Amino acid sequence: MRHLPLLADHPPGRAAVTCEYRCGDACFHDAPNTSDNPYFGDLLTRRTAIKAGVVVAALAGTATPAAAAPDSAPNPVRNAESTAAPTAPPNGKARGLDFRPVRPNTEDAVVVPDGYRQAIVIRWGDPLFPDAPAFDFDHQTAAAQARQFGFNCDFAALLPLDTLGRTNLLVTNHEYTSESFMFRGYDPANPTREQVEIAWAAHGLSVVRVDHDNGRLKPKFSRHNRRITLTTPFEVRGPAAGSDLLKTSADPTGRTVLGTMNNCAGGVTPWGTILSGEENFNQYFANAGTDPRRARYGITAGTTTRKWERFDRRFDLAQEPNEANRFGWVVELDPNDPESTPVKHTALGRFKHECANVRIARDGRVVAYSGDDERFEYVYKFVSTGKVRRGDSRSARRHNMALLDDGTLYVARFTGDSPPEEIDGTGKLPSDEEFDGRGEWIPLARGDRSFVAGMTAEEVYVFTRLAADEVGATRMDRPEDIQTHPHTGTVYCALSNNVDRGKPGKEGATEPNPRVFNKHGQVLELTERGGDALALTFHWNLLLVCGDPEDPNTYFAGYDKSRVSPISSPDNVAFDRHGNLWISTDSAGALNGLNDGLYGMPLHGPERGHLKLFLTVPRGAETCGPVIGERVVTVCVQHPGELDGASADDPASHWPDGGGSQPRPSVVAVWRDGRIGD
Repeated sequence: MRHLPLLADHPPGRAAVTCEYRCGDACFHDAPNTSDNPYFGDLLTRRTAIKAGVVVAALAGTATPAAAAPDSAPNPVRNAESTAAPTAPPNGKARGLDFRPVRPNTEDAVVVPDGYRQAIVIRWGDPLFPDAPAFDFDHQTAAAQARQFGFNCDFAALLPLDTLGRTNLLVTNHEYTSESFMFRGYDPANPTREQVEIAWAAHGLSVVRVDHDNGRLKPKFSRHNRRITLTTPFEVRGPAAGSDLLKTSADPTGRTVLGTMNNCAGGVTPWGTILSGEENFNQYFANAGTDPRRARYGITAGTTTRKWERFDRRFDLAQEPNEANRFGWVVELDPNDPESTPVKHTALGRFKHECANVRIARDGRVVAYSGDDERFEYVYKFVSTGKVRRGDSRSARRHNMALLDDGTLYVARFTGDSPPEEIDGTGKLPSDEEFDGRGEWIPLARGDRSFVAGMTAEEVYVFTRLAADEVGATRMDRPEDIQTHPHTGTVYCALSNNVDRGKPGKEGATEPNPRVFNKHGQVLELTERGGDALALTFHWNLLLVCGDPEDPNTYFAGYDKSRVSPISSPDNVAFDRHGNLWISTDSAGALNGLNDGLYGMPLHGPERGHLKLFLTVPRGAETCGPVIGERVVTVCVQHPGELDGASADDPASHWPDGGGSQPRPSVVAVWRDGRIGD
């Protein structure tokens, strides 16, 4: 593979229009984290850090390990902490990654390796129900959108409905709306009520049955099909349910919320439900005033980009001061029961959740990991009090969904093991040839008990960022998706980027975040003590320090960089059946203006670190929600053609329908004859 040189005159970073609609221009404002908690790698020796972890472990209690056998039902409770070794390659070559990498490119297409085929699974506006109209870009209605596939698909999951996986449920998030790309002649200063209500219906989640047909995934009308929108009732559960901080004039109980918004990544639970993270919710609320607790979440005074506050008082904090507190949670949906009420779990804390992914510990308790996706924010973990119930019955699922309502919420503190002077901000490896160290999980709250001085438990759950500030958590470079290895239980976290690191008045380089003005990000590998998900201390290392392999200050797990693909801004991580790591990117053209993609990489054996580009998405798009199956790989192609200067009146992309069509966010399936990796 020939690598393209970095272009010094190419402006890195996402298109301004995407920043405006997706996160409310978060990176153009000061980072909300203004705490002065120091980086502990600069203060503590390695021995002191370990002692601190032991003290926390003693305070919080330890686990009694017990093994449990897996279930073989289509949606079983799966033990995510198998001790089985990853599949060993017979000749040093990694199974599941025997494709020729695609070349980085700027094409207005999904590009896949030779020998593979692709097809659209479903697009924005495709009908999910027999009574839903066909999509008509120029005659959209809110009623139609509520019965059609939503906008800007992000996280995706395929849940089998039969033991062979021929029939599945595809569940996707719809993160945000880009109104200037949805409506011709859109006036951002004066949106119409119909446009606003279409946007409300385009947010949320979609559930649709899809059937395998010779590699293709074909949507079907089914009793399972469902749309979750910004007007769908959610039940609030957990220790903050009913809190005065969650009560509004429309909901004086503080236990029912309408809708979910800005749902980014997510996870599939071992009991077959979906967890979805509410991320950049702050941008939807106007007139925040000067409350510092709101400012800590990036909620500002004044009007919003979409002007929803003109059409529903709940988006005006001057009228409904608690409404914003009802977003920023992990939500859970049972796709197998289309009549069920989705849930917001307050025990997992409130912040800009990129995701939540669950692992079963050895004693049957469940552990959920989540990242707070903003500059200088934190990594969290939740450990349930109760234990998982095996089986696929409705009563078992109901019991297991309640596990996330009672437990202990923790935040991570990382300590490097290199002298501070060796972390010089360039990304140059320290003398021990690794960015690595120790860490600890610091308890924040359990039930109605707070471990944070000066804060009640309810305050910890609703204002979790402030609680993490108080206990000295480590500020990270945008913690995004977090997944655990299916065989080893090792935790992998995508740290997307942080161009503010090292700027005047901002924290400089730390060993887990070793570059200033970090525009390419890194991937962190975290091994909890003894491989035990309940452990409160861990070892960590950086698996990847991303960027152009020709840059000496990049790192690919020690692998020969002349043989790897360039990568920037890791966003989502996933695994295949062989235990290979797959990474999707949201680089915004930070590498030469090249399109984002999906990458595969072995984690074990001599090929560890051999990163290969599997596919790329069209210009202006982001690669989201990869699902790596045995017969098919799917990705969500989010915001194709979303480039500065473009709009519905002058589209920059015509993917996926070609010709002069408007771009449409879509789910794509990729396959070849035989199974992926055979």
